[in-house]
Amino acid sequence: MAVHFHPRLFSVGVFQIQAFSAPERRRRFSASAVNTRVDSGAAGKSGTAILWYKHDLRVEDHLGLNAASQHRCVVPLYIFDRRILSRFSDEMLELLLFALEDLKKSLTEQGSNLLVRFGSAENVIGELVKEVQASNIFVEEEVEYELCLMVDLVKESLSTSSFNGNNPEIVMWSSPFYDVKSSRDLPSSFDDFQKFKLPIVSPLLPPKLPGNVMSLSWGTLPTLDDLKKYVDDVTGGNTKKEWTSIKKFSAENLLQRKLRENRVLKPGELKEDNQQGSSIGTTLRKKSEKSAFLTSQGSSVGGGSSLVLNALAAYLRYLEGTARDEYQEVHDKLRLAETREGASFQALFGSALLLGIISRNRVYFEAIKYEKERNGGFLSPFGYSTITVAATINTVVSMEWYWLLNLKGRNNEAGKFPIRIWRWNNYLIQYTVAGQEGPAILLVHGFGAFLEHYRDNVYPIAESGNRVWAITLLGFGKSEKPNIIYTELVWAELVRDFIIEVVGEPVHLVGNSIGGYSVAILAGLWSSLVKSVVLMNTAGNIVPGYSPLSYSKDRRTSGAAWLGARVLSGYLRFNIKNILRNFYPTKTDRADDWLITEMIRASYDPGVIYVLESIFSFDLSLPLNYLLEGFEKKLLIIQGMKDPLSDSKSMLAMFREHCRGAAIKEINAGHCPHDELPNEVNSIIKEWVVTLENSCSNVDNTLI
Repeated sequence: MAVHFHPRLFSVGVFQIQAFSAPERRRRFSASAVNTRVDSGAAGKSGTAILWYKHDLRVEDHLGLNAASQHRCVVPLYIFDRRILSRFSDEMLELLLFALEDLKKSLTEQGSNLLVRFGSAENVIGELVKEVQASNIFVEEEVEYELCLMVDLVKESLSTSSFNGNNPEIVMWSSPFYDVKSSRDLPSSFDDFQKFKLPIVSPLLPPKLPGNVMSLSWGTLPTLDDLKKYVDDVTGGNTKKEWTSIKKFSAENLLQRKLRENRVLKPGELKEDNQQGSSIGTTLRKKSEKSAFLTSQGSSVGGGSSLVLNALAAYLRYLEGTARDEYQEVHDKLRLAETREGASFQALFGSALLLGIISRNRVYFEAIKYEKERNGGFLSPFGYSTITVAATINTVVSMEWYWLLNLKGRNNEAGKFPIRIWRWNNYLIQYTVAGQEGPAILLVHGFGAFLEHYRDNVYPIAESGNRVWAITLLGFGKSEKPNIIYTELVWAELVRDFIIEVVGEPVHLVGNSIGGYSVAILAGLWSSLVKSVVLMNTAGNIVPGYSPLSYSKDRRTSGAAWLGARVLSGYLRFNIKNILRNFYPTKTDRADDWLITEMIRASYDPGVIYVLESIFSFDLSLPLNYLLEGFEKKLLIIQGMKDPLSDSKSMLAMFREHCRGAAIKEINAGHCPHDELPNEVNSIIKEWVVTLENSCSNVDNTLI
């Protein structure tokens, strides 16, 4: 029988815990004070607590561990669940094992241990609750859709299971960077958010754990080979494994090979030694005994908290001379990873932060501590004294902002679309999906836009019997905007991985503007993922007799790009209304206040300036007719004939002449026909998909 609680709010030292009435029966808490001791007399300390580790592999600055330590007994748990592991590269799996080894050691030193289990979280936790008679399960809050779904399945499983006594409560916790009570109340503009001047929460010391360790079969950590085999076995069939192997090869590597051989490569055709290696992993000197670069690739900082903190100290002190080998190693890696100013911190420490080996709070305060050391105990109001300090602080602040923004979006039930979050290369990406069955269609927006730019396309196309995905590319909308070099190849790889990891089957690809050019690259390099290509006022060109081909690999930021991006940023903010209306010549009212407001909002996001700099280094030299050679009868061109950015008539004439079999539809619209005349474009796309699907079905029937 379920026990019903009246909603109540009570404080437990640094925690505020919200208890919810059944059937939800979960509690949330966040920091509300700094350096306050946990009340040892807090309610709920009796019984056994399970602490479910996922991306919080540490003992310090761990709110969940602090709260769980108030119980009579604590069982720390890590589950090798395919839904977590399948997201990791081989190097991330290696880093994971090093982090778990250190975590197990730290817990053992506290008189505890780490329980290791394989399988689905709902089954493992259900069995463990019965075995240890747990009263509470502490688990870190997530924003990624698949992981949120996994936690919900655990809750559902527990709510329908029978236990001796009351069912256990799930306590959701998070490590707040800012002293924020609720993400729902936060503004969506980073500019407005900064005006709050919220204090940053100090990291917590590790708690003293109860010494009574239960008699359990604690399990042992697998070897890397065993773990990779386990992940391989649970991945699925041969087709899915083949698709997963596609991700091993970068667009640049495939493209260079394809340009040399002037032919389309089949999935898996490249040998292992042809995949793109990371220059960051190049060893410039003998590895130190205290090295934090433990993986075979050696591109990311990892290990345990002490190793990562030591590497952070080396990173911050880059400008200082040192005789310490492990510091010099970090400095070598930093120089290789600094593809643009400040980019090295995310490149080196991003994986450690994702695994939760150290918290963002700890990183921030270590950087501030060092900054004060350099400035006689003071913080300058004129900026940070070194590039490394600035890179460290700017990165963790940016990461926290996008976590909060995506948490707010995930919880926003009033929005036009249900927002889901997917993590790609450690970055948070927003997407939505509509439709339960039918062909898969993926909509990709243009420069400066976001998934909501398909506001009147997603549902209408889905309602005719399709499943429709729309994604916000890295660097746009409310997706993360890290300090990287943005290229059309980066977006092509992102969409490729989205098809493999999220959609899970070949798609009809629809792209507008630079999104069209990116999907053309995807189709040209990984044709097995694409059923057809629909280009709407695409970027790129048709080039007759395109041999010999050339492609620029050097995209480093120039001084002109740095200045141009900042001038462009100011210009766009003040002129976005007129610019958008120029893009919507037939129905200027579609360039409405909502669209203008959201574009201005995004222009204040941290990292947006890096995206604007990319405009000055785009390489559109790969001809569309070259990229789409294999899609003669699977290519649809939808062209707004009033596009102010291109000569539409000339563009279509080139398509007709050099892309034989391409279908062409002329629309009385501007650069964004899907948003300006959505009904007309929706009809064209729906008819196109039906025709192709019927054609494929007829071919299959003929073969049978």
